[in-house]
Order: sequence, then C-alpha cells, then structure tokens
Amino acid sequence: MDVKPIAFAVPSVRNTLQARVAWGEHVVTVGGDAPVRVQSMTNTDTEDVIGTAIQVKELALAGSELVRITVNTPEAAQAVPHIREQLDRMDVHVPLIGDFHYNGHRLLTDYPECAKALSKYRINPGNVGKGDKHDKQFGQMIEAAIRYDKAVRIGVNWGSMDQELLADLMDANAKRPQPFEAKQVMYEALITSAVDSAQLAEKMGLAPQQILLSCKVSSVQDLVAVYRELAKRCNYALHLGLTEAGMGVRGTVASATALSILLQEGIGDTIRVSLTPEPGESRTQEVVIAAEILQALGMRSFVPSVTACPGCGRTTSTTFQEMAKSIDDYLRGQMPVWKSKYPGVEALKVAVMGCIVNGPGESKHADIGISLPGSGEAPAAPVFIDGEKAMTLRGEHIAQEFHQIVENYIEKRFG
Repeated sequence: MDVKPIAFAVPSVRNTLQARVAWGEHVVTVGGDAPVRVQSMTNTDTEDVIGTAIQVKELALAGSELVRITVNTPEAAQAVPHIREQLDRMDVHVPLIGDFHYNGHRLLTDYPECAKALSKYRINPGNVGKGDKHDKQFGQMIEAAIRYDKAVRIGVNWGSMDQELLADLMDANAKRPQPFEAKQVMYEALITSAVDSAQLAEKMGLAPQQILLSCKVSSVQDLVAVYRELAKRCNYALHLGLTEAGMGVRGTVASATALSILLQEGIGDTIRVSLTPEPGESRTQEVVIAAEILQALGMRSFVPSVTACPGCGRTTSTTFQEMAKSIDDYLRGQMPVWKSKYPGVEALKVAVMGCIVNGPGESKHADIGISLPGSGEAPAAPVFIDGEKAMTLRGEHIAQEFHQIVENYIEKRFG
C-alpha cells in the first residue's frame, strides 16, 4: 500500500500590518507574522488602584499579554498612572489598554498622565458623539494617540452601533429593487464603521501599523460571517472576541467554536474570551480558555499538555483522574517560575492513562507518561520516558513518585 502524505493545515497570515503595543522596553507585537496574542479585561472599579493592579497582575501571570481596564470617569483616569506605577513596582510590565466610551476625548485631553500611562486606546466609533461632534471627538482621541505614540483599537460592537450610519444604510437598502435582509445590513454597518473609522484615523495622521480593528457580536455564525468579510476589506491587525459570550460551559463552547473557525482560516491576531465568571470563579479563567484554544489549534504553547483518558468500566478507581488533575494543576502553578528557569518547558507532553488498552501507547507518544492499572490488571504502573519504558511504579505512593519523575525530567531536559 502506497503512503500518501497528508498536509497539515497551517493557517495563512491574511494581514501584513503589525502593531506595536509597548510599555517602556516591553513590546508586544500584534499582527503580521507575530503570534496570536491573548488579551483580557479587568472587572474591578478602576478607581480602586490596588485592587485593579492586583487583578491585572493575576491576569498577566495567567498568560494575558495585554490587559484592558475601564476608563470611564475623571477619577478612573487619575487612577491609571498610579495603577501603572504599582504594576511596575511588582515587576509586571504587561501593556494596559484604556477602554473609552462617550467621554474618552475629554479624559485623554484633560488627563495627559493617563494618556501616557496607557499603551493602547480602545475607541468605540458608536459611542464618540453624534452628528458634527462625532468626527471632532474621534479626532481628539486619535490626536492623543499620535502625540503619545500609542496604538488604537477601533472596536465596533453591535450593541452600540453608530445609529446614524445604520439608518443611512437601512434607507439605502430600502430603495434597492431587491432589499437585503436586515441582518446583512447590520453586517455591512459593523464593517463600514470599523474600516471608515480606521481610514479617517489614517487621514488624521495615525500610522496604519498602529491601528487594530474589531467587530464584536454575540452569535457564532454572525461573528464568522462578519470577520470573513472584514478580513477581505482591510489589512489591519484584527482583534477577535465573541462579545457577551455568557457563563460557564455555554460561553466557553461558543467562544472556542467561533474563534477556532476564524483562527484556522488565518483570521485574527489577538483574542479575548469574554466569559462571565461563575460565582466565586477567578477572572483568570477567561485567560486560561483563550490560551487553551490557541494551544489546541497548535498555534502556541503556554503550559505543558496533559493527556488523560476519560475513564470507563475498565478503570478501577478515580486514581488516574486525580493524578491527571494533580499534574495539570502542578504544571500550571509552576509555569510563572519555569518560563524563565526552563525555556521551552511549555512544549512538554505528559500522559496519565487509566488501563492497559491505550495506556502504554499514549504514554509512548508523550514525552513522559504513566499507565495505571485497570480492573483485573497487575498493581503496577509502567512509566515511559521519550517513548521507552523506563521503570515500573508500585505501592501506595505512585502519584508522589511520578510527580518527582516529572520534575526530574523537566530539570534534565530544559534546565
């Protein structure tokens, strides 16, 4: 039988413009051939300097490479430089993005220290003023970005559309011999608002490399349709996100579905999972999910991966489940230290399997793996390292011994 090679689908890069989002010497490139970046947003009151700085640090340690904060009042604008100062003291140099609506033109003008402390401004063209005020107030924000050499995300959201633009497009559509559906007109309004605003910013003097675009909606199919068309019409870096995705499983699945389709097509340069936290759940969960999406697609590696079987009637207990969770939690917890201590450790593959059927095979495919005994099997757990059986563990302390084996392997290979 002839073997025919199967090509691995590698997403192509659609845009070539690459934005720089920087704070001091810490630069995050977005777009072009740069990695797809993970972004998140705080839910603290920005006026609470310490609380906001702590949450930004938590998000950054979880893997968020850009963090957005709300800047909605004079007090919030005054707090931004102090938040930046607190972060620098904690040696957290993640760029901060200011999220502006309605009064952003005044805040950036009246509080220059706020404008300087931010690395990027998020401007919603649907919320910068109406009529004659629209271009003037939009222009004030672009002027601040030019003055302080900041990147700008022009972020359109279907919950706060430019109503004048939408009305004009609806009127024009009504005069067509065969009008489009209302949803198609909404798609056009989202894309037109983003692209026209970006072109206006360029005319005002903002470099195209410093412009990012987003058109956020809350339906998977709508998001895919809008971004496919947006990618055809511009060459700017694109921020992806399903707005108001929801809570828990629903929000996770919807975000993963929408973002994966687009990312696999080469669309998207920075992503955010807009997840409503469950009661008591950490805000960092949205960062973990975003990173897992990119890692599952093979686009980036953030933490070592743990392969574990789901369990079935052949498994004797939950031992392998507990061990898989223990290993996964341990690896994630160590990553902030290991990133600098063990370069490349995020590519490590670990397998924790529950019986003899797939256990040895999966363990051999991993860098390091263990195959635990199932029902009726001998009470022994073979350990495989780099595809070869290295030892067999027995007794009550298999989990602790395997932890140490993993740690020794990491130190030997990546140290």
